[in-house]
Amino acid sequence: MQIDAAGYLESANRITSPNCDARPAGSVISLLVIHYISLPPDEFNGNGVIELFTNQLDPLAHPYYQSLKDLKVSSHFFIRRNGEIIQFVSCAMRAWHAGTSCWQGLAHCNDFSIGIELEGSGDIPFTPIQYTQLAKITRTLLSAYPIDHIVGHADIAPQRKTDPGPYFDWQGYQQLLAQTHPCRKIEPSGIQLQASDIQNSCA
Repeated sequence: MQIDAAGYLESANRITSPNCDARPAGSVISLLVIHYISLPPDEFNGNGVIELFTNQLDPLAHPYYQSLKDLKVSSHFFIRRNGEIIQFVSCAMRAWHAGTSCWQGLAHCNDFSIGIELEGSGDIPFTPIQYTQLAKITRTLLSAYPIDHIVGHADIAPQRKTDPGPYFDWQGYQQLLAQTHPCRKIEPSGIQLQASDIQNSCA
């Protein structure tokens, strides 16, 4: 896998989301945020997530969609349960994935982060191929950007979010990172995983 000069993963399927804007001047991409999403909730393989991220979600198509009416969100990447990778926003741009958030005293995490959504819910495990693809994307991003922390959405918005949830295998993910592309510069031992081990203060 490789990120091109425009900030796109060359092997990903590209669907453009309008829900993004330029990062603030001087922003450095230093954080990777892992999420989960499924639309309708707990249903997989449909187009709900794509429709949400491209502002085409019909609020009448499902009762839950009423709560998402007029919501403008996106992520950089979406990994389906079959391993398909979709990129909605260039890594050079600010995707609207984190919302109100803070990491180690810095608010507005969208400014300096990349967001990856896994198709899933908090009630079931993710698939092996999702972890494989996530590790590959992560290695590519670590090679391209000075990312020094990998966290869940819950770590940067603990009052609002729980993803990637209790079924996300952080240890297995880190082991896959070590197997995917061993390199001294980006050994997993140098990457902080999960905020539970790190004080996160927004004071």
